[in-house]
Amino acid sequence: MTTLLSDNDVIDRIFQHIDNKTTDLGETVWKEPVENYMSQERFEKEIELLRRMPVPYCPSAALLDKGSYIARKSAGRPLLVVRGEDGVVRAFKNACRHRGMKLKGDESGCTKAFVCPYHAWTYGLDGALKHIPGNEAFPGINKEDHGLVPVHSVVEKNGVVFVTQDEPISEGCLESIPDLFSPEQKVFEQSTMSDSANWKLLGETSMEGYHIKSLHNKSFYPYGVDNINVIETFGRNSRVTFPFRRIEKLREIPREERRIDGMVTYVIQLFPNCHITTLSSHSILIILEPVSPNETEWVVYRLTNKLGNGPARSEADTKKDADFVKNAGLDEDRYAAQSIQDSLETGANEFLTFGQCESAIVHFHKHLDDQIACL
Repeated sequence: MTTLLSDNDVIDRIFQHIDNKTTDLGETVWKEPVENYMSQERFEKEIELLRRMPVPYCPSAALLDKGSYIARKSAGRPLLVVRGEDGVVRAFKNACRHRGMKLKGDESGCTKAFVCPYHAWTYGLDGALKHIPGNEAFPGINKEDHGLVPVHSVVEKNGVVFVTQDEPISEGCLESIPDLFSPEQKVFEQSTMSDSANWKLLGETSMEGYHIKSLHNKSFYPYGVDNINVIETFGRNSRVTFPFRRIEKLREIPREERRIDGMVTYVIQLFPNCHITTLSSHSILIILEPVSPNETEWVVYRLTNKLGNGPARSEADTKKDADFVKNAGLDEDRYAAQSIQDSLETGANEFLTFGQCESAIVHFHKHLDDQIACL
């Protein structure tokens, strides 16, 4: 494990790169087979992997109250995740034990019990079967044997809820994660969207800054710099730092008084399919849910930032920041990934090539290959 740099150490490294016209470089050029973005067999192995390691399901802030729940598919399976009366978060397969109907559609809310919309079998927040209408018609049914089926395990850690559906092959990203979200951060927007692109292509767009000037020329580039990044790896995860041009203002401030808030964008990639981005006025948790080799659903939570050492951001600043990111830079990243997916069928490339300035992506692919080999 590599310990993440302190904010001041990040600032120092950024200034070194700006002064020397350099960026963080890895040791390897990686060639990823195009087939790995198209193959149904490879896709099925990736889905199995996502079910056999702890993967983020939502921020803790999305399940604030007792009875708060979120129902959606994760790694292709409908799940129901809820905070119980005891404050513990649990996850169940979203299927009634009578005839199998989902208890909730793709939605979130707060409830005291889960009632199947088909025949009204009722379950407590702990998954226990509480009531069978017309119970006399089901002689011999033991309620204790017909509770909701739990997933293998749920861990709530550092502000994120992680779900492991099946027997795990590793600790995934849990063994090395830093603090991610603090209790004062609130979810102010939750959304989903779909793209015709492999989940890995979409994830790769946020793990390098080599494309800032060319792809984001009129959105991010006027405020940021091109191909100057601090790239750190920790466990199977990574953090990429994207500096803003205004970081130059910190040169005139004594080192011990410098504050990085608003001067960089931090992007943490939690292996394998989650990104947490800290921007000037808000933070984002993105989970990329693979649907097929060429289709992905985004699950997006936008949160207020940590209070940090500076003044709290206004609601207007937070909304303005969020709208800019999703209506400009994020749309450009999505377009790039979908364009690549379209081109794969041409056979022009046998491999996609990642240079030393894209070392966080190299780190990701190495660990993905290693974990799939363990299945």
